Amino acid sequence: MAAAIGFLVFTVVNASWIATSPSGVPMLIAHRGIAQVADDAGVKTGDCTASRIDEPYHKLIDNTAAAAARAVQLGAHLVSLDMTRSSDGELVFHADDTLDCRTDGTGAVRSKTLAELKALDVGHGYTADGQSFPLRGLGAGKIATFEEMLIYTPRRTRLMVRFTTDEAGDADLLAAKYKAAGRDPVEARDAFYGAAKPVARMRELYPDAWSWTREEAWQCTSDYRLAGWTSILPESCKGKTMLVPLDSQWTLWGWPNRLIQRMEEHGGRIVVVESYDPDAPLRGLTLPEQLGDIPRTFNGFILVEDSFTVIPARVPRFDNRRELEVEAAEAALERRRNK
Repeated sequence: MAAAIGFLVFTVVNASWIATSPSGVPMLIAHRGIAQVADDAGVKTGDCTASRIDEPYHKLIDNTAAAAARAVQLGAHLVSLDMTRSSDGELVFHADDTLDCRTDGTGAVRSKTLAELKALDVGHGYTADGQSFPLRGLGAGKIATFEEMLIYTPRRTRLMVRFTTDEAGDADLLAAKYKAAGRDPVEARDAFYGAAKPVARMRELYPDAWSWTREEAWQCTSDYRLAGWTSILPESCKGKTMLVPLDSQWTLWGWPNRLIQRMEEHGGRIVVVESYDPDAPLRGLTLPEQLGDIPRTFNGFILVEDSFTVIPARVPRFDNRRELEVEAAEAALERRRNK
């Protein structure tokens, strides 16, 4: 009898279908804007992904203003961009700490002046076969500064800035840029994540802004898997961010409604990603049909890797792709599905 009562309590406490349905709709995060999708098998932080992209079906290059603007036009709620700095104190968007992977330059980004970075071609290193480089020349001079990103993207653009290096001073410099631009990151609903020290500093500067690290978010996920059956939210999740892997979402107690309720009660946020790998860079959805694997009551954030195909599937009313672009995208999706 005791066992039966315990099982009943356990079931009711974590039953998602009994919980009140959350309000709101999911928000899409365009990872690096409209980016080239890379094969991430075995990829670890710091690996060069530009040399292992799928055969390109569009000519946009990640982290450029054009890629960010197109993502917003297609309906992205936030655009996640990688930020570092030049040797002369300018904040620029680039996926790596070094230039060797994606550009025709070499060395650390932070060792170059803005003028030197502007002279580079950010499409130089992208290749699907190691022999052809279809984006070479298309990224000449397109490393964007923070100011340029604000100028050349729609006013409604919400930024999610990723600090690529662990320098607290980058947060202070970014705060100064925000002030000079007359943009309040809290009012703009921008977000910040990445390296621990600059994220911690952003929390000090803007305590009401969304700031998080990948390590903290995975810790929340792990702790909740162990303790969520009790209905008690771990301290690592309170007011923090949880990552929910699409391929193992069922392992999280009370998913989706109970879990969402618990996180919202403690000021937390949930981001759906493609899979669980704490040692690898975050990866978003790459296929439109993956949207169907997310419960319809989910109202958090969804990280999207292939924004050019996934976002229009979720918000078709903003789909401004031309017929030839759609055809190329569909062909690319078929190649990806058949891998």
